[in-house]
Amino acid sequence: MTYLRRASPLHAARAGVGAAYCAALVIAALVVANPLVLAVLAVALLAAGAGAGVASRVARSLYLSLPMAALIVLVNALVARNGLTVIARLGDAGPLGQLDVTLEAVAYGAKQALVLVVIVAAAALGSAAVNPDELLRSMRRLTLRSALTATIATRMIPLLALDARRIGEAQRCRPDPGGRIAVMRAVTANALDRSLDVAATLEVRGYGSARRPRRAPAPWSRHDLAFALAAAAIAAAPFALPAAFSFYPSIHGSVGARAWLLAGVLAFAVLAPFAQRRGIAR
Repeated sequence: MTYLRRASPLHAARAGVGAAYCAALVIAALVVANPLVLAVLAVALLAAGAGAGVASRVARSLYLSLPMAALIVLVNALVARNGLTVIARLGDAGPLGQLDVTLEAVAYGAKQALVLVVIVAAAALGSAAVNPDELLRSMRRLTLRSALTATIATRMIPLLALDARRIGEAQRCRPDPGGRIAVMRAVTANALDRSLDVAATLEVRGYGSARRPRRAPAPWSRHDLAFALAAAAIAAAPFALPAAFSFYPSIHGSVGARAWLLAGVLAFAVLAPFAQRRGIAR
């Protein structure tokens, strides 16, 4: 997952606001218990990816989340002992006892799987649309050394991956490759050598005695305000408009007006900032 430069409202907003917007989506996914609202939130998030010009990246996150989501449903169905509606009796499983699959356990596992899908999609949207360099730059006044460490670490990850790829290619040319352990050992040694070189370079350039930079406030743009308000609305809506839903001991919840109202508010808050298309070229 890497940053993709696009001309979109989310890219035009400052990095801190974009990160807060994506974090609000994660908060909403964790707080909301109603599967209908979660489904609408997932669809709205995919639409937000299209509005940001990174729809393919958000959709690609499903390749990562869907297998884990299926595993969550399976494990919860086999392990959970709550629920009154038995849909399958699998008999005695030894140490696991009697395996009775209940509808409530399957439904709760599906809901948790949907939460995972939304969280991974929100993370994919953030990684593709929020500039990591700008985000780390905004942290300099809070903790300069931590921001510098995070910046160097994020820059080193692709470099170490390239090292591993080159070492692996060279290893395959040898008659006795030696296995992946040898590659890991070589990459680790290279990483330690690079860390010493980088530390020495930073010390020579005076980063050890660096102080926090001066405050240089920049005026908020229309996109900053729009996504900041959207983030606040997304995070507050599940608390202000609770749509109760419970799975145990039996499925009980509302998919009526309150659930649709919360789903509509969340969808509007997620997508409304993308309506402003002026000033998106940065």
